[in-house]
Amino acid sequence: MVEIPSPFGSDDGGHFDDPDAFVADHLPEPGPFLIDQSVLADDDHVEVHEVARTVFEERGVYDMTFGYNLARLNADARHPNAGYRYAEAKESNDLRAEFTPTTPFCPQSHTLAIGSFRAWNGLSDRHQYDVVRVRVHPMHNESAEINRRLTAAEETYRETGSVSDTPTESEPGSSTGAGRTGSDASGREADFEPESPF
Repeated sequence: MVEIPSPFGSDDGGHFDDPDAFVADHLPEPGPFLIDQSVLADDDHVEVHEVARTVFEERGVYDMTFGYNLARLNADARHPNAGYRYAEAKESNDLRAEFTPTTPFCPQSHTLAIGSFRAWNGLSDRHQYDVVRVRVHPMHNESAEINRRLTAAEETYRETGSVSDTPTESEPGSSTGAGRTGSDASGREADFEPESPF
């Protein structure tokens, strides 16, 4: 029997950096949401991104196109301008997380960003920040609308202290969560069969 390689990158094939390495050339440049804050680099970035990997795994924030935990995108050398960058807010105990998708028309960007927000803040005992604020880089064609929804989710979280009450609106053609598991309308974790990202 001939073994056919997976199209989703399950075989590294030398395409991935060490997850404990900070490889600036394989990460997006910090965008406007981060630029005036304390942008994390080197070990500080790696430490925060390790928490991202953990909370994304627990909440099922998976990129359906590549078939892996979204945090792994940062180590994927085939997409050097995509992934997450972080900054600590100068005037509060908040973390800012800016997601740069692989393309300006990535159909999963809304789902992945909302899923990231809900993972970080739904598992707030995994980190020391009051709130993790997530935004999509303006290179994405729908970043303004996605970021409006993220702002609303953040405001609701600050008022209620729960991600179960945050907005879960989804784009046409995308599921309400990200990857293998998502959240149903009440915010509870629910397994579902992901729809095609195309």
